[in-house]
Amino acid sequence: MSMLLHFSKMHGIGNDFMVIDGINQSVFLNQGQISQLANRNFGIGFDQLLIIEPPQHPETDFHFRIFNADGSESGHCGNGARCVAKYVRQRGLSWKTELKLSTSTSTIVAKLEDNGLVTIDMGAPRFEPNQIPLRFAEKSELYGLEVDGVRYQVGALSMGNPHCVITVDDVDTVAVAKIGQAMSQHQYFPEQANVGFMQLIDKGHIKLRVFERGVGETLACGTGACAAMVVSRLQNLTENKVKVTLPGGSLWIQWQGNKLTDGGAVSMTGPAKWVFEGQIEL
Repeated sequence: MSMLLHFSKMHGIGNDFMVIDGINQSVFLNQGQISQLANRNFGIGFDQLLIIEPPQHPETDFHFRIFNADGSESGHCGNGARCVAKYVRQRGLSWKTELKLSTSTSTIVAKLEDNGLVTIDMGAPRFEPNQIPLRFAEKSELYGLEVDGVRYQVGALSMGNPHCVITVDDVDTVAVAKIGQAMSQHQYFPEQANVGFMQLIDKGHIKLRVFERGVGETLACGTGACAAMVVSRLQNLTENKVKVTLPGGSLWIQWQGNKLTDGGAVSMTGPAKWVFEGQIEL
């Protein structure tokens, strides 16, 4: 049987998505089909696929599923959440300016700002190794991990998905693909990890490149920006509001904490843009 899918293409500072309304049409996709759709030469092309579904809990407005370009499922995506919020408003699925969205691992509050930007309450960072997950017995601000004979001091936490953050002198010269893939698949990360390479500009500004598990390097990663800001705060390197510049653009991240015992939510503000819409027969 063939299936005709209506979709939209959107992006959040270059992190691009195929967005599907799974409320008004039936969607059945396997891992191979998702991977084929993600192909930039023979498919639609995207970093992640977002499928919007009815709420799974009465206190939420929508549920959405996140699939990486290789077809694997992910639990959180900050740039994707902004696009979902913008999508449901522009499609008339909701007229609220504040939405509660759920994923497989998180509940997210999205606020549509008057200036067109979207602010996401990303929830509190999780530092316990079993919640990241990370194969260490106790939580720490930094962990020593070795890749190809080189030992790195990395920050590790979960923002609904696992993150590893490495501080570097210059993000433009670091071997993101090589080190990122090796670190992402490190034996200490049983579910792999998104790997961020962070350069400190000043106390209010950092530059970041991210190697995302199941995708590779992307132009932007919202949860990665949050993770980098939190790691910088734990080391008292930045203020509680930071501009994070990624290859695709900038996000503004806020977190009031600066200790592993702090549990306050991280907020992220940034744009969500429509690119085009279409339909595809599978």
